[in-house]
Amino acid sequence: MDPPTKSWSIHTRPEITTKYEILELIGSGSYADVYRGRRTSDGITVALKEIHDHQSASREIDALRILRGSENVVFMHEFFWREDEDAVLVLEFLRTDLAAVIKEVSGAGEGEGFSVGEVKRWMKMIVSGVHCCHVNRIVHRDLKPQNFLVSDDGVLKLADFGQARILMESGFDASNHASSSQHPHDAISLSHYSNQIEFGNQEDDEEKISHDEYFRVLDELKIQSHTYDTDDKDTNTHDGNTSCLATCTTTDDDEDDYLWKNSLPYEGDEEGGNELGFLTSCVGTRWYRAPELLFGSTNYGLEVDLWSLGCVFAELFTLKPLFQGTTDIDQISRIISVLGDINEDVWHGCSKLPDYAAISFNKVENPIGLEGCMVNQLDDEVSFVRRLVCYDPARRATAMELLHEKYFCEEPLPVPVSQLRIPVTKNE
Repeated sequence: MDPPTKSWSIHTRPEITTKYEILELIGSGSYADVYRGRRTSDGITVALKEIHDHQSASREIDALRILRGSENVVFMHEFFWREDEDAVLVLEFLRTDLAAVIKEVSGAGEGEGFSVGEVKRWMKMIVSGVHCCHVNRIVHRDLKPQNFLVSDDGVLKLADFGQARILMESGFDASNHASSSQHPHDAISLSHYSNQIEFGNQEDDEEKISHDEYFRVLDELKIQSHTYDTDDKDTNTHDGNTSCLATCTTTDDDEDDYLWKNSLPYEGDEEGGNELGFLTSCVGTRWYRAPELLFGSTNYGLEVDLWSLGCVFAELFTLKPLFQGTTDIDQISRIISVLGDINEDVWHGCSKLPDYAAISFNKVENPIGLEGCMVNQLDDEVSFVRRLVCYDPARRATAMELLHEKYFCEEPLPVPVSQLRIPVTKNE
């Protein structure tokens, strides 16, 4: 008899098989396996995500419990986790993602890209999902089109929180909120921050905080923070197909295979026991990775997501990735060729980045500029991306500011979700 595969356990766990019929394996990698399943009580189709790494499971469960009920974040019905077993998350089943939407539109022919109203609707849902993370101090760290899932009725939802971090104040005792692998992790109450900051409701302009105040509080949290990790042991999982697993879809397209190999998501060593709570710089997918991460920063916050957000928006406008580096050095070089040289004049404090002195490039006399990368786009569209794709993290627009951006209130308005073009499956 052949030895059992790494996904054997999900089929032999009665607490799962009595509630769910496991239909088929739809994605597989070193990080996780994902199955399409059916809940026996009502016949609802679900995605069963079996995560093989303890800490990645902790991060995803913690984040999804905190964000439960957010309209633009994938919904977790429940999870199963006991000692000596992989965690199995029961997620809503979403058959496609934003990358597939972009691919379908780009293949529609000359002049058949997104309408302005379509782009605005996608952007608004994206910002809404990221805002929900940031208002809860969750930095996703791997925002890219593949991690924005799309339901059959067009609702976009952020997923794949295996690399996420929850930024916490110094003195917060994570052990009071974490439990053994036999029990659920308690969600962290936002009241813990009630004396620190009040974030504005996107429907109420009067409650908005200022940009400076937003980053002042974030800076204080970064200086005095630790990360909410539930395991002293971290892993370095190289799994180029992680995004496909998160979307509950797979791809056998040769071009897609080449693309993910050259934009490989990975995470370096990050010691959960570090009392200073430093983060790792080796996180996220290269094409969407903020420059501070490329230069080795371990003292960053929500701003890394904002850079990634700008790259995703640029891709919605142009139907191709903004910076397609083949290595980290090449990625920096491509960014500099567009935005110009990195120095203290444009980014105060950049010279203190760990790898700043170790990496040097020839001076760029005439950078292309974002206009050169978005040649067919309107000025306000380029300006929108520029508010996010800028060197200095403190200058990037916050998700809350973007939600109140007048761009979304000007004609043409965002189209209704029902008018969005949705691929039947990712492969198609």
